[in-house]
Amino acid sequence: MSRESDAELPVHTTLPEPLPGTLPEPLRAELIAFRRDLHMHPELGNQEFRTTAALKARLEKAGLRPQVLSTGTGLMCDVGTRDSGTPPMLALRADIDALPIPDTKNGVPYRSTVPDRAHACGHDIHTTTVLGAGLVLAELDRQGLLPRPVRLIFQPAEEVLPGGAADAIESGVLEGVGRIIGVHCDPKVDVGRIGLRAGAITSACDRLEVSLDGPGGHTARPHLTTDLITAAAKVVTEVPALLARRVDARSGLAVTWGRLQAGHACNVIPQHAELSGTVRCLDLEAWREAPDLVHAAIDEVAGMHRAKTVITYVRGVPPVVNDPAVTDLLAAAMSGRRGSYAIEDTEQSLGGEDFSWYLEHVPGAMARLGVRTPGDTRRLDLHRGDFDADEEAITVGVELFTAAALLDGNRS
Repeated sequence: MSRESDAELPVHTTLPEPLPGTLPEPLRAELIAFRRDLHMHPELGNQEFRTTAALKARLEKAGLRPQVLSTGTGLMCDVGTRDSGTPPMLALRADIDALPIPDTKNGVPYRSTVPDRAHACGHDIHTTTVLGAGLVLAELDRQGLLPRPVRLIFQPAEEVLPGGAADAIESGVLEGVGRIIGVHCDPKVDVGRIGLRAGAITSACDRLEVSLDGPGGHTARPHLTTDLITAAAKVVTEVPALLARRVDARSGLAVTWGRLQAGHACNVIPQHAELSGTVRCLDLEAWREAPDLVHAAIDEVAGMHRAKTVITYVRGVPPVVNDPAVTDLLAAAMSGRRGSYAIEDTEQSLGGEDFSWYLEHVPGAMARLGVRTPGDTRRLDLHRGDFDADEEAITVGVELFTAAALLDGNRS
């Protein structure tokens, strides 16, 4: 496997015009039903047994030979025949896990049936899109129109830091792969369009857990003890501000707290407090320095209030850095299907994505897949219980992936 990318994407002229691989209506309806079934039965990372079984059964029905990953969930499946002389394949990657939050949508028949579990990040769309692409490519292969084998990767545990991609790689999903592509739902982009960016498109994301301890005491006499509530509040507010003055502002280093727990009574200063949150960073160099900087800032602020600290800093994922040539492949694929007007520039986000681990081994790129119904004025966002997607995005994603596979397979 090589990190080198091709400077150009020369394409043979033997492919039919227009490109084959559009989504037939019966399969489109089946995929929507498949997505809705996944949405109703979300499974957390490394627990995606039902999802894995459903994917395996459908791929086998198409005459393919999927392999469940050694982790027990997730699978990979090659479309087309490989031999010793086969050039490196293009891989299409989907993540299959859900989030531990309740589904709060109303008025939809596919609302989650599992308490406190929801596909609130669009992984059900990602999964269905790669499945659909695999089924279309399998049919093209039967017709002799698939120029090069393609690998489908259905990866578990993207939401579990440091991400299931590392385990999938350990299972061998990149053996024989030369490039990899994926999509991520974007509720800020209209369906029918994708967002592309060469270079960093996501940020690094780490997990931070902090314990603060003191002797506790009576709220009437905070001067005789460690005022742990005040100490925790200062850590919450002052550590992010302190870090902003210790790194280049362009690095985008940001600490955001998601949980603060302390105390049991209004007149008792507690002995223990816990905080947890994330550390996100736009810049790879600053990400490498972040653990030491964050440790020092927390100790400094907590020490001013005589609180003892135990800090657990869990490395997450580096930024997803899109390879320019593979980004051009996605652009050519989308232009071939829907025209260049269906492509928009996108910004680097502070979200993390373990797709980045694949890019440590092979060049690749991720596109933002529009899932907003045109004219919808709601501000739906990822990781919210009311998140939903316009299901036309499935058709768009399938056609994007199939066009990319055909173009990549026909390059010199």
